[in-house]
Amino acid sequence: MNIGMTALFVTALSMAGLALASENSLYAGEESREIKALSKSEIDGLLAGKGMGYGKAAELNGYPGPAHVLELGDELSLTATQRQETEIVFAQMETAAKALGADLVAAERALDQAFGSKKIDESSLSELVKNIGDAQSRLRVVHLRAHLQQTEILNDQQISKYMVLRGYSRDGHENHHKHHHGR
Repeated sequence: MNIGMTALFVTALSMAGLALASENSLYAGEESREIKALSKSEIDGLLAGKGMGYGKAAELNGYPGPAHVLELGDELSLTATQRQETEIVFAQMETAAKALGADLVAAERALDQAFGSKKIDESSLSELVKNIGDAQSRLRVVHLRAHLQQTEILNDQQISKYMVLRGYSRDGHENHHKHHHGR
């Protein structure tokens, strides 16, 4: 077999392997999950009140999150008052997020159980999914509100430094926090 034929043969085998691999679902192995739509780490994060990306719209647009502000407190030169106010914002957010995370996990569990028991129809499907959406939206508001509150606590220099410390681009983040009083 010459080199050209060998290359063609190897390419054909590779493509056949890819075709077989693509027949397997990306979800393979997830059918054994407790709640099919959520991984164990997602459930744990929701129940612990973690951010789970719900504050990303604020975070990436220059509105710091209280958990990260507390982690970076020394680098941001937080005053005692700023640290105390940030701890309050974080505690309120975490408490609300834990409760709403539990609501979301329960709503996802109800949907999963309805499908698992084969006792679901158009009407119950709509209601179950609406419950999930409501829990998600309330949870997202809690996280985004904490970012808004946190921005009111920091001054412009601290916000700029936060963005740098978190590794975000500075483009578009300068002088847009006109509504906070800073300290």
